[in-house]
Amino acid sequence: MTAGAVVYLVFAFADPLDEFGNAMLPVVDTMLPVFMAMILFTNFCRVDYSALRLESWHVWVTAVQLLTVAAVTVVAVTAATGDTTTVLAEGTLTCVIAPGAAAAAVVTAKLGGDIESMTSYTFLSNVVTALAVPLVFPLVDPSVDMPFLTSFLHILFKVSMVLLVPMLAAYVVKHHMPRLLRFMNSIEDLSFYMWGASLSIVTGYTVRNIVHADVGVGVLLLMAGASALLCVLQFIFGRGVGNRFSRTVEGGQALGQKNTTFAIWIACTYLSPLAAVVPGCYILWQNTVNSIELWHHKTGKDSVTE
Repeated sequence: MTAGAVVYLVFAFADPLDEFGNAMLPVVDTMLPVFMAMILFTNFCRVDYSALRLESWHVWVTAVQLLTVAAVTVVAVTAATGDTTTVLAEGTLTCVIAPGAAAAAVVTAKLGGDIESMTSYTFLSNVVTALAVPLVFPLVDPSVDMPFLTSFLHILFKVSMVLLVPMLAAYVVKHHMPRLLRFMNSIEDLSFYMWGASLSIVTGYTVRNIVHADVGVGVLLLMAGASALLCVLQFIFGRGVGNRFSRTVEGGQALGQKNTTFAIWIACTYLSPLAAVVPGCYILWQNTVNSIELWHHKTGKDSVTE
């Protein structure tokens, strides 16, 4: 994360490199989804497809998410009295309504959790989000024109393709290409290190968006603080729910580790581009929590959010 931020800042504020950095932006835009697809592909090569099923903790974590969405929606509709509060409420809403991150299974596996259980939840949360967004966003912003069925199918297609294509590719490899499968599985922690590389790119991209955000420093700090608080609370609540079903790690990652790329997309597409700053900051906080959790797990300590 530090490397990604430093590299961006060097390119942004060193005049000889700035033009080259701008030229590389389309390349970065292309690299991110490719990295994510490769991460999921290597991860799915290790998944036992017969173990993918709906579990009780999935339902309860989803219920907590929907209750949070309802609460934030009420605040956004009734308490947002100005530009700053409206943008803050909309940005917070995108963070809570977003589905679980596709890469959450990678971190879950490193923390000793159940990769199949986490993968099953990821699919469920994408469907729930596709249903919730067309219902909620018109309430928050009446100017949003979102025919339910069209929006549902569009959002479901966008978020599902990130999961389905790598999953189908991995299924073919698992059942028809045993040599390639053995090679993929022989490289220990391959998906984790690919996730680390993509995280560096995402961090640099996020810092760029924050630097170019058309808001004052005070508003930016308010957004960053709100997203930090929200991030910690979602990890804590998720772990609390998961703990009741002996799925502490899975519950925390499910509710706390969000598909922030999707959150930024829906903010820019349906609400306000400024609202995208909140999920942009959330990227940094959730991966800081992930990093601390991984360090605590490696050193044999309890997780920081437990």
